[in-house]
Amino acid sequence: MDASIRNREAAAAVKGRGSRGKSDAAVAVATPAPDRSGLRVALAHDWLTGMRGGEKCLEVLCRAFPHATLYTLLHRPGSTSPAIESMAIRTSPLQQVPGVFRHYRHFLPLMPLAARAWKPRNIDLVVSLSHCVAKAIRVPRGVPHVCYCFTPMRYAWQGRDSYLESWADRPIRRALAGGLLDRLRAWDRATARRVTHFVAISQTIRERIATCYERDSHVIPPPVDTEFYTPGAGSHPRADFYLVVSALVPYKRIDQAVAACTHLGRSLLVIGAGPERQRLEKLAGATVRFLGWQPDDVIRDHYRRCRALLFPGEEDFGIVPVEALACGSPVLALGRGGAVETVDSTIGRLYDDPTVDALEATIAA
Repeated sequence: MDASIRNREAAAAVKGRGSRGKSDAAVAVATPAPDRSGLRVALAHDWLTGMRGGEKCLEVLCRAFPHATLYTLLHRPGSTSPAIESMAIRTSPLQQVPGVFRHYRHFLPLMPLAARAWKPRNIDLVVSLSHCVAKAIRVPRGVPHVCYCFTPMRYAWQGRDSYLESWADRPIRRALAGGLLDRLRAWDRATARRVTHFVAISQTIRERIATCYERDSHVIPPPVDTEFYTPGAGSHPRADFYLVVSALVPYKRIDQAVAACTHLGRSLLVIGAGPERQRLEKLAGATVRFLGWQPDDVIRDHYRRCRALLFPGEEDFGIVPVEALACGSPVLALGRGGAVETVDSTIGRLYDDPTVDALEATIAA
């Protein structure tokens, strides 16, 4: 279906004219039960479509506040952990749009409007986990709102140029998209005023919050289960393969790892799924294998046995390298973003240039 048609249908649904009725976000919500802290809490998360780094952070809060109401744009049932799935989840009108889970990133222009459906009441605290619109949740007057910020809206700020590159051969659409992203940037800055306290996932994001929102923040790194991610009992001899564990999306730059290992003839195992997989498979040579998403115990086993984890993207923090390091795996990472705060020369190597040549040289060193 053409994206413009999808967006018109979605706009109708978001404004309450969809043919499939109201989303559960529009239904009156009963007063949340107090948690062990005695607080009635509302949580907000951008979307629930898989179990990635952001969802691991959310999972910790769901365990801390199991009686909280969880607001999100979209929820694919069964796509996250039991702790998250057990929550009282309230979605937005986007949930009712046919096919939205295959194309939800195309609905970025409508996400601010959809988020207006979130109206928690009778609460003592709101905690949002945001890289897109979750921090825009409307909070009753006098209720504190703490935002655990993964990054200011990626598409409107540091990811703007990459987003527009996809329209390089369509100048009219590129110009329209640029105007839209400028409006989203203004909206993102304005809704930052709804937040009482910002908490950043890394020093990199603390600096970004200061630049984009002109707000200060505290740094609390994302959680890593170091009781689960360990080197394990006994010795685990290193096998002759490199490892990538990642969502297969453009900004992760997995194409560089694939190209480097293909050119060097090094074995590479790629754990993860995403819209880039087909393109990456076309780039890959015979030494590269794609395993899809794997359960945590399988990922841990690969961390323990790989020659090194490759981490070629600039990440806001990067939970995967910390998991790998906890399992005793060396990490070869681009020396930008959160990796600078977690990887040093005693436990891995950082390289300066975000190029295939630089990654190849680091692997071959």
